[in-house]
Amino acid sequence: MGLFERFLSVWVASAIVIGVIVGLLFPEFIQLLASVEFAHVNLFVAILIWVMIFPMMVQVDFSSIKKIADNPKGLMLTLVINWLIKPFTMAALGWLFFRVVFAPWVPVETASEYIAGMILLGVAPCTAMVFVWSQMTKGDPAYTLVQVSVNDVVMIFAFAPLTALLLGVSDVVIPWQTLIISVGLYVLLPLIAGVLTRLYLQNRQGEQAVNAFLNRFKPWSVIGLLATVVLLFGFQATTILANPLAIVLIAIPLLIQTYSIFAITYMIAKTMKLPHNVAAPASMIGTSNFFELAVAVAISLFGLHSGAALATVVGVLVEVPVMLSLVWFVNRTRHWF
Repeated sequence: MGLFERFLSVWVASAIVIGVIVGLLFPEFIQLLASVEFAHVNLFVAILIWVMIFPMMVQVDFSSIKKIADNPKGLMLTLVINWLIKPFTMAALGWLFFRVVFAPWVPVETASEYIAGMILLGVAPCTAMVFVWSQMTKGDPAYTLVQVSVNDVVMIFAFAPLTALLLGVSDVVIPWQTLIISVGLYVLLPLIAGVLTRLYLQNRQGEQAVNAFLNRFKPWSVIGLLATVVLLFGFQATTILANPLAIVLIAIPLLIQTYSIFAITYMIAKTMKLPHNVAAPASMIGTSNFFELAVAVAISLFGLHSGAALATVVGVLVEVPVMLSLVWFVNRTRHWF
């Protein structure tokens, strides 16, 4: 790897700082960018995520997808972790920390909103970002695509009832438009564009043209990641700095949840004797969150300045550095598989 890739964690930390500084120094400009949205989906974030994952979609070879039927265990592991374990452990940790451990410092109403934000993160498994983590760990791109696609289909049917169940109310209004548009923008449309681009290149000059294209455009994936981080933290700069203690309190159970779910998934994958290029993205999907959707739904349900919205933003704050540490760990333990 080159200097840029080797010190990616440094650039991500810098992007977080730059985003906060820009948000504080140029609030009108950031507010203008934040206002360009449809159904609570920010269009600038959507464009940057496109830049981030489009090269990975071009990398997907659909002819290899049929091989997944020969090894369905990785897909089953992803589904079990994402829908039968992760949402409930997130809700349990939220209740434990904000109803018991942190109860003396957090008012009951605020605690409920923090728990709600954590639940929204737990019920939304990762989609777009997982392609970045998969690429960084040399995951099988076709298998990663199927894992993400199946999770998206399940999410359309399971997100609303699980959210209502875990929030403990029956009248939660799920913004379906936000959910469907997010899945379409972050997964479906980039996939279609990637497939068409790959077919065009293959028909013109064969696989060599595809490889040349990928070598030229892969750096844009990291640029898209860093720009997305700058933008998200610019949007929430004031909120983050106004509640430093709350951010620390929210981050603690989120960190425990993230590392615990990863450890469970990674060890199960090893026990199941999954190949590393399947185990790595499976663990990443189960560990990370669809934070773009969680933030949008939290704002829709509870308001921009609610505790729930803050909790989902802290999810972004925690996720990128933590996932980079897990990428490092996964790459260092490839010989386990």
